[in-house]
Amino acid sequence: MQSKKLAGSKKGPPTQRFLDIAEMKEDVVIMKDGTLRAVLLVSSINFALKNVDEQNAIVQAYMGFLNSIDFPIQVVIQSRRMNIDDYLNRLKAAEKQQEKDLLRNQITDYREYIAQLVKLGDIMQKRFYIVIPLDPAVSEDTDNMKKRRGFFARVQELLTPSVAIRLSEKRFQEKRHQLMLRVNSVMGGLSSMSLNAALLDTQSLIELFYTVYNPELFETQRLEDVNKMQFEG
Repeated sequence: MQSKKLAGSKKGPPTQRFLDIAEMKEDVVIMKDGTLRAVLLVSSINFALKNVDEQNAIVQAYMGFLNSIDFPIQVVIQSRRMNIDDYLNRLKAAEKQQEKDLLRNQITDYREYIAQLVKLGDIMQKRFYIVIPLDPAVSEDTDNMKKRRGFFARVQELLTPSVAIRLSEKRFQEKRHQLMLRVNSVMGGLSSMSLNAALLDTQSLIELFYTVYNPELFETQRLEDVNKMQFEG
């Protein structure tokens, strides 16, 4: 049981205060300094299995890709334990629907074997991401706005969990459009190397950062749909 003194105590500072992320909406990450981020999930290719001509073509395409962009990008490689829960659930459903005992027992043995193989073998899978930034502060009006802000105002913004620079909806849409132009440019460059890329939506972004900051908790507590989540103001 909890004492009345402890029960009536104030809540500690929210975790969001210690993160650089202020908000995620419309497939974009808004940082506390007002900059925007888009994240692409990128496929991979086995370069070693390509013949010499294919390798040279990929290298040339990569050089052309780097020369075509005039903004920085970040490549992130994430290793996580392979999750086959959906596959195991489908096997379990097929097991229940199977009328023949022999086939049902075979499905059961196969399901248990696969689960043990992934668990004992500690099989990991790698995911590749490209982070594309956009800094709205490069525009002249934002620079002037930042100059007008006092020192204590900027410190206060850093100490609050809300957005440090709250963009108006119109301004956000303008900057998001500029960011999406960069996204399309990067995706086109990746396509020239036979790499597929997909822009992470808001739900996927939240799940990505949830797994980054809670790698062990994610295995036991799955994140629910973002539309069903409740956020503190």
